[in-house]
Amino acid sequence: MVRQSNSDIGSSRKAASWINFFEKLKGDNTKLPPKHSARAIILAWLGGFVAISAVALLSNTFSVALVLGSFGASCVLIFGFPDAPFSQPRNILGGHFLSSLIGLICLTLFGATWWSVGIAVGTAISVMMLTRTTHPPAGSNPVIIYLTKPVWSFLLFPTLFGAIILILVALLYNNFTRESRYPKYW
Repeated sequence: MVRQSNSDIGSSRKAASWINFFEKLKGDNTKLPPKHSARAIILAWLGGFVAISAVALLSNTFSVALVLGSFGASCVLIFGFPDAPFSQPRNILGGHFLSSLIGLICLTLFGATWWSVGIAVGTAISVMMLTRTTHPPAGSNPVIIYLTKPVWSFLLFPTLFGAIILILVALLYNNFTRESRYPKYW
């Protein structure tokens, strides 16, 4: 009878662990979500068009920055998946505001370094989760802040006022074009 040493047993477990890891990468083989109807696709397109156009128009009219790159991704949720928790006004406003605030604080405290942007994004994620205001597009706000290095007014223009415009358009548009109510909660 051959006895395995502790190092051989440890090596076998590590190999099994890696095999298990690679097995996980195959996924669960779950079916794709159902296709969206043509009507839902057209309404989502139109909602995104109206919302971003409204933000851009008001930005041009009042000569103030209201357009934020992450607002395009917000429109995907707001108009493509309006019933999802991430698409509710509380999440849109709170997520964008908190993420931009955290980005500005981290930029001010730590400067524009590779690690401080990581701290800003990680903190934004955890604060959104803690406050139940998670809005995935807002997770990119600290990155945008690190790339553009804006002044503190960025928190109001474009972040806060732009998010409010998106919410106002969503309230009108989603309740006008759909049977169900928007929002699901405040």
